[in-house]
Amino acid sequence: MSAPDFSLETQALAEGCLCVAGVDEVGRGPLAGPVTAAAVILDPSNIPEGINDSKKLTAKRRKVLSAEIFAHASVSVAHASVSEIDEINILRAAHLAMERAVAGLVRKPDMALVDGNMLPKGLPCSGRAIIKGDARSLSIAAASIVAKTTRDAIMWDLAQQFPGYGWETNAGYGSKSHISALQKLGATPHHRRSFKPVHNILYQAKNLNH
Repeated sequence: MSAPDFSLETQALAEGCLCVAGVDEVGRGPLAGPVTAAAVILDPSNIPEGINDSKKLTAKRRKVLSAEIFAHASVSVAHASVSEIDEINILRAAHLAMERAVAGLVRKPDMALVDGNMLPKGLPCSGRAIIKGDARSLSIAAASIVAKTTRDAIMWDLAQQFPGYGWETNAGYGSKSHISALQKLGATPHHRRSFKPVHNILYQAKNLNH
């Protein structure tokens, strides 16, 4: 797979868009923590080098690139909370976080390139869903890097307050050690109760206490 490029953005600009944002979210799969989205408007004349799909970069490289993206682009980060995830479901919560990220941009885009196969309904501008967008569009890849580094930092902070679940390394995903900690220590306020492994463990605990 080749690295992402600026061709989708160039196409939108050629069609008359003045300002194109890339949008991505991270944290749909974890059992704990918020879902985090970022929207990034790159300056075509000053794009940090080495931007790629965040999954293809080391944590160290993501951190460096994230700082450069913040320095040279318009960036907005937003979240949907665990209670929102449990209330409206993870897909809608991920879309809500993306809508908030786009709405939070200081520069208002007239086109959002959104990673995935579905567009959030409440985007404040027109949008295009780009399948595997973080591997195709530099703006979406930049958003994936910012969202991932931001959410990892949140989970690292939460790990200090709730030790034992390994969030500083698993970022809230359902690793073996995280599941066994859930069984031993129970759920925290940051666990997603609508997610099956958490729900099942809480259900077992409730039945044991009766």
